[in-house]
Amino acid sequence: MSFCLIILAGGKSHRFRSNIAKPYQKLAGKSLIEINIIKASKFKQIKKIILVYNKKDTNRVKSLKLKNVKLVTGGNSRQQSTLNALKKLKNEKGISKVLIHDVARPNFSTKLFSSILKNMKNAKAVVPKIEIQDAVKQIIDSSNVEYIVGKKRDNFFLTQTPQAFNLKEIYKLHKNNPKKYKDDDISLYVDLNKVKFIKGEKNNFKITDISDFKNLKNIYKSKQSVGIGFDVHRLVPKRKLYLAGLKIKSNLGTLGHSDGDPVLHSITDAILGACKMGDIGEMFSDKNKKFKSIRSSILLRKVIEKIKLKGYFINNMDINIITQTPKIKSYKYKMINNIARLCEISNDRINIKGKTTEKLGVIGKEKAIACEVICSVIKYD
Repeated sequence: MSFCLIILAGGKSHRFRSNIAKPYQKLAGKSLIEINIIKASKFKQIKKIILVYNKKDTNRVKSLKLKNVKLVTGGNSRQQSTLNALKKLKNEKGISKVLIHDVARPNFSTKLFSSILKNMKNAKAVVPKIEIQDAVKQIIDSSNVEYIVGKKRDNFFLTQTPQAFNLKEIYKLHKNNPKKYKDDDISLYVDLNKVKFIKGEKNNFKITDISDFKNLKNIYKSKQSVGIGFDVHRLVPKRKLYLAGLKIKSNLGTLGHSDGDPVLHSITDAILGACKMGDIGEMFSDKNKKFKSIRSSILLRKVIEKIKLKGYFINNMDINIITQTPKIKSYKYKMINNIARLCEISNDRINIKGKTTEKLGVIGKEKAIACEVICSVIKYD
């Protein structure tokens, strides 16, 4: 089965009350849009992603530089925004199913996402739901007399997104029955026997206001872990000097099995430590000839891909480059830009400090260069 994921981010975020619209709020340097995309991109069944955005947020959405994502402007309502996206898909070859998802629910688990995809093999629509456990009340007239819905609350439930549908069917329902639309896409189905409801997740809550966003931040903090990396290399003649993936002009270079970049080696080790995935020596042994003289940027990219598959992304890192020469100051911002590109994080999540040893020891005598890194990561599932 081939799916398209439609992410709805075209609302006005009135209840969120922020100058920055809800879809562009960031956790660990990633916007809610990016978090949703990162998680969904793990699934091979997702062949296409459409992001529906508010026209007033054009500059913000472009600044995200999203790859392999089709941008569609939203309408005046959620229903119209969804229809705008479905129109772009109606003649799409090879895609028969569609997932429709609210950007304000970035905390779905990959387990839930996988369950939705699997259940669509034998269903026309799949929707996650959660039972109502709190007391439900209803104001029945202007005197504010409340009627308590007691045992009847067993008949009530809450629906969540992503919701999965047959593409042709949901497009036809949207096109022909817009007045029947109530809050979400499943409301267009008159016959709920066609719908397969599966167990949703309490943590898959919708971010409506600032307090919801704070709750999500707390969840992410609980998923944070930290790793430490350290590396040191001798400085010798007739070797190139690479620091943070940059070739540095120098009479001396680092001695190593690979290109001997102590900065990228330390970063790689810190990331692996934070993700509890061993160390650089285990993953890329210096006994293996295929890693001889390999660029450390290639090794780091391999690690980034591995941690993404396990549901991690980098929160921030603090880097000490310990060297008597060269001076780091003139290279600092180029290094940050290169590390940010390699690690797929924003520049403001990286800090670099150049340190000397006051001419003490082998580093002070310009016979070696070292680096230490502290890196925090967040597991988003």
